[in-house]
Amino acid sequence: MSSASVSTESSAPLNRPMITVSIMLATIIQAIDGTIANVALPHMQGSLNASSDQITWVLTSFIVATAIATPLTGWMSDRFGQKQVFLVSIAGFTIASILCGLAGSLTEIVGARLLQGVFGAALVPLSQSTLLDINPKEKHGSAMAVWGMGVMVGPILGPTLGGWLTDAYDWRWCFFINVPIGAAAFFGILKYIPHQFAKRSIRFDVFGFTALSLGIGSLQMLLDRGQQNDWFSSSETLIEAAICFVSLGFFIIHTATKPAGTTFFNYRLLMNRNFLTGLLFIFVVGMVLFATRALMPSMLQGLMGYTALYAGVITAPSGLGTMLAMMIVGRMVGKVDLRLILGVGFGLTAATLAMMCTYTVDTSKSAIIIPGIIQGFGLGLVFVPLSAATFATLAGDLRPDGTSIYSLVRNIGSSIGIAMVQAFQVSNTQTAHESIAATMNVSNAAFMDSAYAKTASGLAAINAEVTRQASMIAYIDNFWLMMILTLLAMPLLFLIAAPKKKLSQEEMEHDQLAAME
Repeated sequence: MSSASVSTESSAPLNRPMITVSIMLATIIQAIDGTIANVALPHMQGSLNASSDQITWVLTSFIVATAIATPLTGWMSDRFGQKQVFLVSIAGFTIASILCGLAGSLTEIVGARLLQGVFGAALVPLSQSTLLDINPKEKHGSAMAVWGMGVMVGPILGPTLGGWLTDAYDWRWCFFINVPIGAAAFFGILKYIPHQFAKRSIRFDVFGFTALSLGIGSLQMLLDRGQQNDWFSSSETLIEAAICFVSLGFFIIHTATKPAGTTFFNYRLLMNRNFLTGLLFIFVVGMVLFATRALMPSMLQGLMGYTALYAGVITAPSGLGTMLAMMIVGRMVGKVDLRLILGVGFGLTAATLAMMCTYTVDTSKSAIIIPGIIQGFGLGLVFVPLSAATFATLAGDLRPDGTSIYSLVRNIGSSIGIAMVQAFQVSNTQTAHESIAATMNVSNAAFMDSAYAKTASGLAAINAEVTRQASMIAYIDNFWLMMILTLLAMPLLFLIAAPKKKLSQEEMEHDQLAAME
């Protein structure tokens, strides 16, 4: 989103270090919450009496709420003032975190996570715009580098911190940890950021926003509950599909028939080939990135016997790979063809997913860590170049709207990806279990002669191992699916037009922001 123009009551010098620290604390708690709960899901599942497909609602509800609420940030800042929105967002996010920690049922924690997503949606874009506001233009690059490090703390620190808190204390502390950080951020912003007057110059497209929100929300409900409801044999699924279809239909008609600039979505964006191709790419990136990160902790803890802390330690290096790649790629953008960088990034991602397709229940730690680092590096090569290519040929007046839609599509891809792989995990485990168990019958002499087949406890042990192997097969099937999606997206690189000029410093900063949002 674009940096808001604000006026202040006082011309007193700004305490930039304290403002930066306060903003970064707010950014960090939002970034960490995207991954901190991943390794705690198996523990939450037992505590909240939820099934394996239901517990992923804890992840998807947060992502969907964030996706829907993010476009509200610009209008709210214009209507109420940037500082005021920042304070309400931090306070609401912190209170929602407490509610998450106190939740006694799946319904309660999903509702609290929805609130977290709604209030937390503004934290990242507001932290960007505030840092740009308080720093002179010549320092924007260094300010965004500091901010980018804060954003990347999430995938690096989140799994390890979540694992440690879960093992040492309880999964609820994955949410309670936000309270002292949120309180410090709230105090710093209240004390050090001057009061800002609202401009009230932006009209908000209420109808368009409502239609899009209903469409996305009903689609996510359909995906999250479809497996449980036996998909379209359920009246609930049919109703959710109807609401999604009608809402998105109204949204398309509304935005297509209203003058440009008066609706939530500007159709001029779709006339730009690079932007449209970039949306398809970031949708796939969102699916692959978040779906893989949602699968790994449950696989490590459920099948390989890792503790929550160890699962976090094993998956954290992926974030380090992403950070390393983003540090390198910043020097390459503008010098190397963006399509080449993207091709390498997607190729590395597909290669590591192929490596993950060879996993077994006895796979070594190094065989998990190394592909994770390479996959993180590959995705890091994708983020900034993809954003640069997406916005390279887009008119300047469309860039703020384009950034919001870009972030929205990535989040939708993430939530759909998590819901999809979880549904496949459940169904493919059942299918594989039936296939393996079918070979264990009276015509199988080796099975009948084994000691396990002669006692009830032996048969129970065999069934447990069959279930374990069937689950591993289902994980591999999902890794194959993610690899195929990545490979299918790669030919779209030929649709991207290379920039005809070297990007300006301001444009490169915008692309880095869009990539990290």
